[in-house]
Amino acid sequence: MAELTKIEDKLGEVLGLAKAGEDAITKVSKLVEDEAVLQELAAMQEEAAETARRCEELAGSLEGRKTAILDKGRETKGEAVEMMRTYLGDDAEGLDGLEFLTMAEAGEVGHWEILGKLAERADDPRFAELAAWATPIQERHLATVRQGSLALASQEDPAEAA
Repeated sequence: MAELTKIEDKLGEVLGLAKAGEDAITKVSKLVEDEAVLQELAAMQEEAAETARRCEELAGSLEGRKTAILDKGRETKGEAVEMMRTYLGDDAEGLDGLEFLTMAEAGEVGHWEILGKLAERADDPRFAELAAWATPIQERHLATVRQGSLALASQEDPAEAA
């Protein structure tokens, strides 16, 4: 298998995070009852799928690198899904789910910003264009889950037992 460069490795990571994001949104959507939040999550899930598709497309254009990048993506997705399972136990509620997504989306923002910087340093327009497209989407996802968390928190009884 081909040894990946730092930028190719990061592409695999953002691919894996996008795919894990799809799974996380499926899980969290089952915990949330608020219709407005559910609509936002559905839109985010579609964008995560499109992000993964674009990552796979770029990986496929890199001669002799696609398999290794996809393997890195699977590895990263597995790690992220394991973190989700740990954080969202059997007693998880909607607010717990959005808190997890807040952490996950913040991580994705950071990964995309790093990919963008690596693309800038590599002077590679393929990676730069993908990062320029995805970074604002991830920033919006982070803002969306933060707002959703606050909306659900405002509906909680603070005196109720956890």
